[in-house]
Amino acid sequence: QVQLVESGGGLVQAGDSLRLSCAASGRTFNNYAMTWFRQAPGKEREFVATIYWIGGSTNYAGPVLGRFTISRDNAKNTVYLQMNSLKSEDTAVYYCAAGRLGYTDYRRYDYWGQGTQVTVSS
Repeated sequence: QVQLVESGGGLVQAGDSLRLSCAASGRTFNNYAMTWFRQAPGKEREFVATIYWIGGSTNYAGPVLGRFTISRDNAKNTVYLQMNSLKSEDTAVYYCAAGRLGYTDYRRYDYWGQGTQVTVSS
């Protein structure tokens, strides 16, 4: 059974940092891209960042470029999202997903975690 389990969300103030984790289990994701999405209330789920297990190439959405860093620990089957200089507009539920490629369209992903809430107060 494939499982993606996110953790690390919380309530922080603007300018603070958080690190999200996504632990993967149940299958081998070596040929997959691991991607973070987020969804704010009343808005569509949006792409945040992606990383490939093999090679480690990354891609970021414009609003987070330079503030967020995605990384992976192959030995732990875990992907991280380091979020710095957080803004109130970063408030959302953050989801981890696994897909064959690092699509920016959430509808092209087969495996999802349950999400973790990030709330940034201004």
